[in-house]
Amino acid sequence: MTKRYKMFLSSILCSMWLCAGYANDKVVNIADFMKYVREGDDVTPVVTEALKYCRKVQASKLLFPKATYNFKKDFAVEKYHFISNNDEGLKRFVFDLSGIKNLEIDGQGSLFLLNGFLSPFLLDKSSNITFRNFSIDYSRTFHSEGKILKVDNNGIDIQFSSGFPYKIDNTTLLFTDKEGTVYPWSDLLEFDPQRRETAFMAKDLWVGSKVPVKEISPGVVRLKSPDIKGTVGNVMVFAAGHRLVPAFNISSSNNIRFFDVNIYHCGGMGVIAQNSSNIYLDKVKVSPAPGSGRIISITADATHFSNCTGKVVLENCLFENQKDDASNIHGIYSRITRVISPNEIEVKLVHRQQFGFDYLEEGMELEFADGPSIKTYSKNTIKSLDRINKEYTRVTLRQPLDPATKSGDVIASINGYPEVLIRNCVIRGNRARGILLNSRGTTIVENNVFHVPGAAILFEGDASFWYEQSGVNNVIIRNNTFDNCNYGVWGTACIEVGSGIVKEYRANNSYHKNIVIENNVFKVFDPRILKAYSVDGLVFRSNKIERSNDYKSLYPNAEPFVVDDCSGVQIENL
Repeated sequence: MTKRYKMFLSSILCSMWLCAGYANDKVVNIADFMKYVREGDDVTPVVTEALKYCRKVQASKLLFPKATYNFKKDFAVEKYHFISNNDEGLKRFVFDLSGIKNLEIDGQGSLFLLNGFLSPFLLDKSSNITFRNFSIDYSRTFHSEGKILKVDNNGIDIQFSSGFPYKIDNTTLLFTDKEGTVYPWSDLLEFDPQRRETAFMAKDLWVGSKVPVKEISPGVVRLKSPDIKGTVGNVMVFAAGHRLVPAFNISSSNNIRFFDVNIYHCGGMGVIAQNSSNIYLDKVKVSPAPGSGRIISITADATHFSNCTGKVVLENCLFENQKDDASNIHGIYSRITRVISPNEIEVKLVHRQQFGFDYLEEGMELEFADGPSIKTYSKNTIKSLDRINKEYTRVTLRQPLDPATKSGDVIASINGYPEVLIRNCVIRGNRARGILLNSRGTTIVENNVFHVPGAAILFEGDASFWYEQSGVNNVIIRNNTFDNCNYGVWGTACIEVGSGIVKEYRANNSYHKNIVIENNVFKVFDPRILKAYSVDGLVFRSNKIERSNDYKSLYPNAEPFVVDDCSGVQIENL
């Protein structure tokens, strides 16, 4: 272990846990607020009252004796909320922790069971919050699953269990619950129930929720479209139509800690943090609820971090069967839409799931990058801001603009990124990729196991679609096991280093820097191990490659290493 690495770990421990303290040790027990609550009643109003009391007495802990607690949306707190990479909207929350400091929520092994479009936790301008020892699930999931019974040239027959109720309106399939709430769906994706993962090389089927449907018998429907294919006996997953209901919504908060928390389901991302610092997850499990028979856990990324700072740590976690990546850690680009004066610009948040993401601040140091190449050409500092609406902001700079500044270029925070540690985690069975590493802070990924249908690790960044800022500076990937990745369609190598750089701008463009991949085990049926471009300093050494016959190789003669437009590349000790 290097001295630098020891210092990195030491700084994490001190800043986040060992040095964290509470103002007092007052414990509030939720049982004291439940004298007139019967088994199965809605506990949401009780939580609201308990949190009011916690604020009043500055409690250090809110304790839940082990039980199943039911939450409904009727009396939940309602706020219009913007959260990065999820859908904005007027949302309801059980635990509104906005502005709360120095509080631990200890479930003592409890299950928090939610009903309908209700999000468990909101943290906004909160600090020193700890979550401990509870599970989150929903009485009706936001996605649906059905067994494939028959496939022909005219469509597919699907059988649904009672856990996924539906109705047919004319010829439209609508998923519902016992209260009649409709759960919109979008695309389809086939899963292998034996392997408990996406079916081999299965693709998202973007057929739309208006595909004609006919009920053949109770619980069995025919989707009448020749574009829908699958394998009899496999499970077809009907994806949730929106990312409206993440489990933990974290904005402008700091020192947030998770210990032994299970997220069995939610209608969006599991833990999504923006403009926040020092987020620590230890033994967090994103997984289908035991005994539920479900193949899907949550409907989007297990974790996601936008414009966070300080430390982001994921340790001893299990991220499986979620409907998107295990983690994505990145900044945000805003696109310049107009140069107003020598020191004024108008900028826009481009992707609709970033509207309202208020990351620009007075005094923030910015980088200016060319749109097609994402190459930084100047820096400046924000003097003042005029937020026009959720999309557009007028920015006044302290210094004159670089003469090269033009519409279509992008700006981003220079300092809005964290140091990252991902260690001793298992990532498997989900849709798409493993982790997207896009922070410019020191990033260490070690002792993890990856078994995913796409790239296990992806370095991205683009100024054309998601507008996610990347450009890593110092990454170490070591002592991991990459177990038969790329059995799906979401990658062209086990580790991919790329970005949205237009092809003709990739040469002499060191967007990513200093990536070391060492002492890992690659168990591969697909020979494509590493693909990279526009990197300065890429080392692949002392890794063990084991051939596997667990899947059929579709690219048996592919090159294991494809490295273009890079400098300082070392591939050795194979």
